[in-house]
Amino acid sequence: MSQVTEFNEYRQRMNATIMAADNKVIKRFFNLDTNTYAAGALDVKTKEMLGLACSMVLRCDDCIKYHVGKCFEEKLTDEEIYEVFAIANIIGGSIVIPHFRRAVEYWEILKSEAGLGAHDGAGLAAHKAEHDGQPSV
Repeated sequence: MSQVTEFNEYRQRMNATIMAADNKVIKRFFNLDTNTYAAGALDVKTKEMLGLACSMVLRCDDCIKYHVGKCFEEKLTDEEIYEVFAIANIIGGSIVIPHFRRAVEYWEILKSEAGLGAHDGAGLAAHKAEHDGQPSV
């Protein structure tokens, strides 16, 4: 089972277990998290990049995987994701580097599973253009 599939299945299974407990405070907290990342004055892509940078600085590997996945869904290019990584590293310092490595590994897995290949700039440009509704170059 791939790292991406394993992470997503575990997250879904545990969220279902948590929600089944029917705790009002926990449900409200999860809802607050969901609504925070919805489009508003800032678009979803920007919010996910912010979430990723903050998660890296806080060194939460599960949060990092989640936001790297969301950034991939939002069609970030390698150049964009590496700028987010750079911001997280400059703010968090060298202690962020191990989490940065795992974030890059997860990003590469996402690209590979989508058939984009490692460091496939043209593939990511097409991936982004497809989302933007523009032809790829």
